[in-house]
Amino acid sequence: MRLEGMAITMPEVADQPNRIPFEGVLTLVDEASTRPPSGARGHRVILTSEAAKAALPTLLGMAVGFVPKWDGHDARMKCGIITQADVIGNQLRVSGYLFGRDFPEVVKQIESTNGSMGMSYELADAHVSDMRAEVWTLTRATFTGAAILLREKAAYRDTSFRLLANRGRMQAARVASSARLAAGSSWRFGDKHLG
Repeated sequence: MRLEGMAITMPEVADQPNRIPFEGVLTLVDEASTRPPSGARGHRVILTSEAAKAALPTLLGMAVGFVPKWDGHDARMKCGIITQADVIGNQLRVSGYLFGRDFPEVVKQIESTNGSMGMSYELADAHVSDMRAEVWTLTRATFTGAAILLREKAAYRDTSFRLLANRGRMQAARVASSARLAAGSSWRFGDKHLG
């Protein structure tokens, strides 16, 4: 298994009420979406692993948003931030924080969903290799954010989203991810190849 990943480090702050850690599978790479995503003109899509890895830096610091019915996107309803992104196998995994004090109703609703939440990406500057193809293959893109939604509403049914029980678990996940990265995977940042 190969891992590509990036993270920004947020300082640990004891009892920070506005940082509720989360993790999720944003999308699958090298697999066709279950259904057409919004903006794909009715086409299912494949995000190549190469495109996803090259775009990892554009995910860091991007917002996660929601709509009250958990069935779509609204780029103006930002309730959290992505601080880490990794491609592990065929999954593009993200983690970060929800703004729990600012959006207590979002936290409460997610906690009550019993694992039925998923995610969806938001893109700009996507390049489709063949616009005439039945399934569009994305070979380049810039991530502009993500949405939390019901898994059944996501273009990829195998996405996920969950809140972590405590900050210690978030730190443990970050340490484990750093260990995997140090064990021989590489990072891509701009035109530089590290690792």
